[in-house]
Parts: sequence; C-alpha cells; structure tokens
Amino acid sequence: MFGNLSDRLVDTFKNLRSKGKLTPADIDATLREIRRALLEADVALEVVKNFITAVRDRALGDEVSKALNPAQQVVQIVNEELVQILGGQQRKLSFAKNPPTVIMLAGLQGSGKTTLAGKLAKWLKDQGQTPILVAADLQRPNAVNQLQVVGERVGVPVFAPEPGNGKGNPVKVAKESIKHAKQKMFSVVIVDTAGRLGIDEELMNEARDIRNAIDPDEVLFVIDSMIGQDAVNVAKAFEDGVGITGVVLTKLDGDARGGAALSVSSVTGKPIIFSSTGEGMDAFEPFYPDRMASRILDMGDILTLIEQAQKQFDEVEAQKMADKIAKNEFTLEDFMEQMQQLRKMGNIKNMIAMMPGAGKMREQLDNFDEREIDRTEAIIRSMTPAERRQPKILNGSRRLRIAKGSGMTVTEVNSLVNRFEQASKMMKTMSKGGVPQVMPGMPPGMGRIAPPKKKDKGKKGSKSGNPAKRAAEAHGKPFSGQKPESGSSFGL
Repeated sequence: MFGNLSDRLVDTFKNLRSKGKLTPADIDATLREIRRALLEADVALEVVKNFITAVRDRALGDEVSKALNPAQQVVQIVNEELVQILGGQQRKLSFAKNPPTVIMLAGLQGSGKTTLAGKLAKWLKDQGQTPILVAADLQRPNAVNQLQVVGERVGVPVFAPEPGNGKGNPVKVAKESIKHAKQKMFSVVIVDTAGRLGIDEELMNEARDIRNAIDPDEVLFVIDSMIGQDAVNVAKAFEDGVGITGVVLTKLDGDARGGAALSVSSVTGKPIIFSSTGEGMDAFEPFYPDRMASRILDMGDILTLIEQAQKQFDEVEAQKMADKIAKNEFTLEDFMEQMQQLRKMGNIKNMIAMMPGAGKMREQLDNFDEREIDRTEAIIRSMTPAERRQPKILNGSRRLRIAKGSGMTVTEVNSLVNRFEQASKMMKTMSKGGVPQVMPGMPPGMGRIAPPKKKDKGKKGSKSGNPAKRAAEAHGKPFSGQKPESGSSFGL
C-alpha cells in the first residue's frame, strides 16, 4: 500500500545523504519533497502540516547541526515523527476483569467488518481465549449467514437467534448474547453490527443503542484503508456519534495510497490496534506504529517476520533439519517440506516486503508468481521416493517421465534440480561456518556475496596502485615515498 510513498521518501533521503553538511535550504527542500509525497499519498492536510512543522523544528535545531551524520539524523527524526502520527506506543486490547470481555465492531458497509470479526475471533482463540461471534447485523442481505460461514471457517461458535435480512431487533440480539456468553462461559463476545453505504442518523442511532445496551469494553472502528482522506471524516463522525476506543485497518495489502492509515489515529486521537492484510483468516496482526514507520521508510520489519516464523516453525523439527544439513543429508523431500512451512507463514510477497531495502526489489516482487511453489511441488511429487532422496540418479528418461507426470517441461525439471543442488551446496558451506560465494537460484553475475578469491601469484609481476612506486619498480629502483625534486607530479 505504501509503495509510492516509500519510493518518494527513499529518493528524497538518498539526495540528502550525498551532502556532508546540511544547510537550512537543504532541509527546507527536503521537507517540501516530504510534504508533496504525503499529500500525494492522500494524508489529511491537517496531519501533514503538523508533521512538517514538528520535523522542521527538530531538524533546524542543535539535534541535527551537532550530529556526526546530519542526513542520518534527519531520517531518524522523520521516522520518530511518523511513529507519533501513527499512534506512538502500541495499544493492546483491554480485557474485562470479570469475563466476558465485550468487543463491538462498528463501521461502514464494505469495510470488511464481518470478515474481520472472524479474523479477530481466530486471533483471540490462538491467544487462549474462548470467543463467540454475535450476528447483530440484521440489515444487510445474508449478513447473518456470512458470519456463520466465517465462524465455521475459524472454528468459533456464532450466536444468531434472528435470520436477519431486515427482520429482528439488533439491540435485543446484542443483550441476549451477553447472557448467553455468561451461561456458556465464553471469555470474549464479538458483536458484528450493521453498516451503511454512508453516514446517516439511523446508523448512528442503532450503534448508540447497541453500545448503551451492552456497555462494551472496546468499540473498534473498522475502516477500509483504501478510501483515502474520506476516512478522516468517517472516523470523526463515528467518534462523535458513537464513541470509539480503537481503530482497525483493513485491506492494507491493497494498492491505494495509504492516507487513511497515516491520518485516522492522529485526527481521532484513538490508537490503531489491529491491521488486516489479506483475505486469509491468518492475515491479521496487532498494529505496531514503530514497525509500520520502518516499513514506510523501507527499513524493513524484521520483528514481525520473526514472530510469523516462530508461529509456524517447530524448534525440534528445525534442529532435525539443521542436523540433516550438517550431515549433507538434505533431500528434495526436505526441500518441499521447507517450502510448505514457508507458505504457512502467509503471503510470500508480504514477507519479502518486510526485509530492509525491499523497495529496491519492488518490480521483481510485483512480477513474482506464488504459483511457482505449486509447480515446484508438482515436480517433486512426480518423483519416486528414491529420486527425491538421491537426485543424482535422475537421468534423461527419468526427467522426461517427471516432466510429463507434473505437466511441466524437462527444462523446468532441470532448473529445479540445479537450484536444489546449489541450495544444498550453500547450506553445507554455511553449516561449516563459511560464506557462500553466490546465492542459489540467481542468474549469472548476480547474487554474489563474497568476492572471488584471487590467485596468489607472488610478488613477481605485481603492480602498485601508486603511480610513482609503479614507475620506480619498473626501473628496478627502490621507492622512498618522497616526491622527486623534478619531473611530473607522479614521478614519471
């Protein structure tokens, strides 16, 4: 979502880093570029003004002028101020002292409330809670049925005494759900309320009545990140009309400009608690302002990447895999298993985008086809167990059979085997504490990690980088290091 904004900011800072000392004119020029980038990203004008003023005050002070690296200090200031407009500190859900904790979801129709209700329920379930979903959206056609389908997908029960489709009293449903949750010992109640295509008094009255009836511990305003600056007006209306305690951003994986994410917390004064980044029920995570600021500035988000990996990778299995690599027993079966583990972590493009400097690979990421993993898996599954364990036995006829069985070409089979062999060599080198010369799977001339070792030819024929010394060696004379009294400045 923040691709264009990130590119603009990175280019701005690149120009700044080329200057050894910063003048007020340099800082003003940088701030003009940042202001333009934020406005083009559809950030609210009020937020942009406050942000630029805060950065200018700090950048023109002693904080930058006395820094050893002024340009880097300006980047740090921009990063810290971005964190502030995104909410500052991360805010967690407030749980009731006496269960159940009641969470009310509010927002416009189409913002993704019902799907998000399921994602939140699954996240709470993974945290050891026992949630229940409440179908209090009785206006939108099939909203109740949709919530029941979502609840079934995540394995969470749904309280739905009314069929919906314009029938039933949502306030009564919400009140009865609290009694039901207490009787059945549910720890969290998630109430999915109705939305409208626009802000109207009927929507606000219904939301207020539900809030007064159930007295929720959290009122989460669900907002579509792709609606841009209009998100600010919607958020203000809900804050004034209903009263919200936090914000949830949906569709952060979209290609919109991202103004909502950078505006809503600053304007409403309410923290962003969660964000949703895809269609899958696992595409849901707590919102960290500092990590999001790092992503926007193309500094990466390694902590989130590590957390996602820790959820999926078993420490015991990881140790077994490490032992196999050390003993050079890594097979194509292990290769496929690792790919499957990687897929469980979520969208691979999103994971790579969390790496520092991923903005430089944006074009490659856009062209990356995740179905390539499916093709690789199809090739490996077309092999016999013996072929997976010993790829060296794959002769021409075997590779032709595998290609036909997987629906691929022999060239694609050869490419996979070559990539696997490169990966095996690299992992073997790393297990011994070495550094691989080239990353596997990269085209010739790319992906080199360590410089190639030069052959030691001895002193004979060696040439100095100093022209004067090189000239002296050519004439068989010792070089004193002093400038000659006459002749050219290079001593030739």
